[in-house]
Amino acid sequence: MSALKGTALITGASTGIGAVYADRFAKRGYDLILVARSEEKLAEVAARLKSTGRRIETISADLTKKEDVQRVAERLSTDPTITALVNNAGAASVAKLLDAKIDDLEDMIYLNVIALTRLAHAALPGFVARKNGLLINIASVVALAPELLNGSYSGSKAYVVNFTQALKNEVEGKGVTVQAVLPGATATPLWEKAGRPVEHLPSEIVMTAEDMVNAALAGLDRHELITIPSLPDVADWEKYEAARKALGPNLSRQKPAARYGIQC
Repeated sequence: MSALKGTALITGASTGIGAVYADRFAKRGYDLILVARSEEKLAEVAARLKSTGRRIETISADLTKKEDVQRVAERLSTDPTITALVNNAGAASVAKLLDAKIDDLEDMIYLNVIALTRLAHAALPGFVARKNGLLINIASVVALAPELLNGSYSGSKAYVVNFTQALKNEVEGKGVTVQAVLPGATATPLWEKAGRPVEHLPSEIVMTAEDMVNAALAGLDRHELITIPSLPDVADWEKYEAARKALGPNLSRQKPAARYGIQC
C-alpha cells in the first residue's frame, strides 16, 4: 500500500517520544524511515507498526557522529518521497555545569543543535522545491527557563526554538509547515541517560510520551508554530511573545539608553 502523505523520517525513533511519533505518523498515512542508534530497538518498533500497512525502513545511526549525520542528511536531500522530518533525537544534562563532563556536554550540543540543523538544512530545499513539507523540531520547556537544570542544555533547546521561529519566516508561503514542540518533563529514557531517572521527579509534573505527542499533533493541526503541551492558557505564551517583540525597536540604537547616564 503506497503512502497517502509520503514518508516521514523520524530521529530518536526507537523509544519514548520518537516511537510514539512513529505510531501516530503511520496512522496518519505516512510511510516511515526510523532513525536511532539501536538496530534492535528500531526493529521492535517496526514490528509493532507492521499492522498499520505502512512501509517502514530503519536506519541505525549515532547522530552525535558527523559521518552518521551526513549519511542521514544525504538521504533527506536525495529522497523525493520524504515529506516530513521529525527532529526528535536529543540529549539532556541535569548536572550543574561545573560538575558535568565536558565531552558529554559537547555530544549533547552536537546532537541537539548541529545534527538538528544539518538534517533540517538537508530536508528543506526539497520541501520548498516540491511545495510540500513538514518539519517538527522537538525542543523543551527549559528553553524558556534557563535557571532549570544545566544552562548548556537550556541553551541548546533555546536554539531549537529560535531556529524554528526564524525558519517560519523563511518558508512562509512556500508550502512548508514548521513547528517547535516544547515538552515539559516526559516519561522517556532521556532522564535516566541524563543521570536522573524519571521516577525521581514529582509525578505531578511528568507527562506520558503518548499524551505529549497527542497534544503536539493537536497543536500542529491547529497550525501552531510553538506548541507547549502542558500550558493551560495559550494567552500566556502570546503575552510572552508580545513582550519579546515589543523589545525589538529598542534593541539596537545609535546612542546608549539615557538610564545609563552616559554623555555622548
